[in-house]
Amino acid sequence: MKLDDELVNDFAVRSFRDVADADYIAARMACRATLLTQFLWASQQAVEKYLKCILLLNRIPATEVFHDLEKALTKINDSGHLALDLTARTKNFIEMLDQYGPCRYFEVSNFGFGADLITLDRAVWELRRYCTLAKELHHDKLRNGFSAPRLRISGGYLEKIIDDVKNQARGPLLWQNAFFGTRARKIVKLRKWFQANNAPLYLNPQILDEVSMYVHLPKQVKAAYREHSKQ
Repeated sequence: MKLDDELVNDFAVRSFRDVADADYIAARMACRATLLTQFLWASQQAVEKYLKCILLLNRIPATEVFHDLEKALTKINDSGHLALDLTARTKNFIEMLDQYGPCRYFEVSNFGFGADLITLDRAVWELRRYCTLAKELHHDKLRNGFSAPRLRISGGYLEKIIDDVKNQARGPLLWQNAFFGTRARKIVKLRKWFQANNAPLYLNPQILDEVSMYVHLPKQVKAAYREHSKQ
């Protein structure tokens, strides 16, 4: 491997995978605290960076992906380098994050459940095994009725946190986590909650043009609300 290849891989790991690991822990904390918008945003950020790490490690050009998770997935699966083996739950979760996650200013209505924490954990486990050049980890799979395999990436940020009993992020990472930790879990106990919030623009779409004079709103959001106001 050429020196530049090593440096590019180091960039992929430190700028994308390691930061995604931190976003993942932040998302877990937000979910536990029922901070729904923050949970969706941090989850979207984590998934986006894991996908960009996979793209860069495999040298798949993706300069136009931006924050589009579906486009990133398509780039990977159509590249001929690898295809991601993801469960239906993880695919559905990524699709949901694509819709609600980027709306960190509460531009659109959102909803969530306490059990979404398990869905996040599963999605991170499934994506993260591809965020390494250790190809043998790509073949680890989840099986119904069995605990998730203890997947460990050499030098990984999550692994460093798990191994450091004094790390302040360790508790939020391991709390009721069936996918990452020091022991296999078959049962987790979560606080049950459901939250659904109507966005201000959904309730009052007539203010759209006035708001747009002062703040930036995505084109697709404005188009959707203009269509909504006609109904």
